[in-house]
Amino acid sequence: MNNALINKLLSTNAGWGALALRIPVGIIFVAHGAQKLFGWFGGYGLEGTGQWMDSIGLGPGIVMALLAGAAEFFGGLALIVGLLVRPAAAVLAFAMLIAIFSVHIGNGLFMSNNGYEFGLTLLAVSVSLLFSGAGRASVDRLLAGN
Repeated sequence: MNNALINKLLSTNAGWGALALRIPVGIIFVAHGAQKLFGWFGGYGLEGTGQWMDSIGLGPGIVMALLAGAAEFFGGLALIVGLLVRPAAAVLAFAMLIAIFSVHIGNGLFMSNNGYEFGLTLLAVSVSLLFSGAGRASVDRLLAGN
């Protein structure tokens, strides 16, 4: 692969602030992905999540559950470690757009009504990390040499 492309993916001019976004949001994404994939933390696992996704028109449900769960779980791990943060953030932002528009938008803004405020927050952090990169304390920064 082209070294210029790799350097663009890994480079970051962000300081320590990106770490303050990456760690808690990464933990949140890992937990939500684990609910979907493994049934941890009170989740329904792949089969239950797949059935629910089918019921809201996101089919085939098991495939969509696998894609959403893997994006959240492995994308969250990438944020925590600070490795390939830009691609992970892009995938997570896309997943949040799907969640917002397929599940939450009709319920208004507030979480108390299953609204989109939490998804919007995760989307905003993901987009921020997509633009800024992983920041000072990251594997990306070490690999890019900046």
